Amino acid sequence: MDEHAQASDPGINAVPIRCFDQARAKAARWEDSAHKSRPGYLYGLPILVKDLTAVKGLPFTLGSRIYKDNIAATNDPLVDVLEDSGAIVLGKTNTPEFGAGANTFNDVFGKTCNPWDTNLTSGGSSGGSAAALAAGQVWLATGTDLGGSLRIPASFCGVVGLRPSVGRVPQNFYGEASSVGELGVHSVSGPLARNVPDLALFLDAMAHHHPSDPLSRQPPEVSFSEAIQPGKWPLPSRVAWSPNLGIAPVDPEVATICEQAAGWFASMGAELVHDCPELHDAVDIFQVLRAAVMAADPAGGAHMRDPGRSLLKPELIWQYEKGFSQTPEEVARAKHAHKHYVQRVLDFMTRFDLLCCPCVMVAPFDVDIRWIQEVQGTKFSNYVDWLMMTYAFSLVDVPAISVPCGMTTDGCPVGLQIVGRPQHDAALLAAAAAFEKAHPFAGMVPIQPNEGT
Repeated sequence: MDEHAQASDPGINAVPIRCFDQARAKAARWEDSAHKSRPGYLYGLPILVKDLTAVKGLPFTLGSRIYKDNIAATNDPLVDVLEDSGAIVLGKTNTPEFGAGANTFNDVFGKTCNPWDTNLTSGGSSGGSAAALAAGQVWLATGTDLGGSLRIPASFCGVVGLRPSVGRVPQNFYGEASSVGELGVHSVSGPLARNVPDLALFLDAMAHHHPSDPLSRQPPEVSFSEAIQPGKWPLPSRVAWSPNLGIAPVDPEVATICEQAAGWFASMGAELVHDCPELHDAVDIFQVLRAAVMAADPAGGAHMRDPGRSLLKPELIWQYEKGFSQTPEEVARAKHAHKHYVQRVLDFMTRFDLLCCPCVMVAPFDVDIRWIQEVQGTKFSNYVDWLMMTYAFSLVDVPAISVPCGMTTDGCPVGLQIVGRPQHDAALLAAAAAFEKAHPFAGMVPIQPNEGT
């Protein structure tokens, strides 16, 4: 496996931090632990961990020159849980600086390219994990998601990425994350995999309580691997479909591919309704609360003072400045609007089992374009706005998954975002597994990185 990783990675730069010797040593002395009877036990399976998550003894850069020499002194709670579940960390995957943005590049390790075409982006901010999976370097990799960072790279790389319900996966509340929940939005850690059964297994390995994370829960009574078995969970009876959530310009080819995919649920007997919640204020709410999160980060002030400021990418400087310039009244208005927003979405989901929509408004684009500035005549003034298809649901505690659903005429993967009811992660995974089984896309990875044209 390390030979394949070393052969495939130069073309995509997905795993800049490797610990093959350390992994071999752990594997040599690995034995079944006291936890081996629990669901999701991985029996020494190698995994990759995103470089926003601490692994003791390995570099912990967060994709920033500020932390390029930082070595993690302890494990993130998620890594503790995964190692207890029999996982062996093989390396750490690339991320944008501080996970900010949906194109994976930074000044420490460079850019991560898409295995389907190495001229294109792998998405972000878990782009290194998604690219490594698509290239066949591992079966399982971790990611994080505030604005869509598990789902967007999954869509771009033709793999599966789940934003689980808050508390389903333990994590460490370092830096800005310590204030995320207080402001009504949550960053979560979660799984990426090549297919839904692998992802369900990985979620079983992750879904355990850790004493360092008070939001983390005990595992469900029925494992996720069991829940996705045919007949274990009924197929959805009522599914909403929206090509744009009423707020987003979406590339017509992407919308058509996703609409055809959503139609499968109707072919299986579900009532498919063209509808979505009222999300008109999603952009304003997310932008204010996201900036407030950055401003509340205890390290934010230090980052914005030289020499830290001179090492930050311009998008982060803009984000910090927006957060510091917002008034308490602006943040309070956004929090008030957010409460009504959440209630509208939750009320909508009482009428539907699932909501389907495109995961991203565009297909993978040139890796050297920092962020999308225009789609279908709509211009974006910052690096966050164009991610609205995913962060619209990050504002609400509902699980959401991206599953491969088609290819563009240029040969790029497209992901269908499927949103579930609050806390219904198992039902969401069961529906995604049934969809995947009826389509050929899971069998299209791994692929050898393609240099494109």
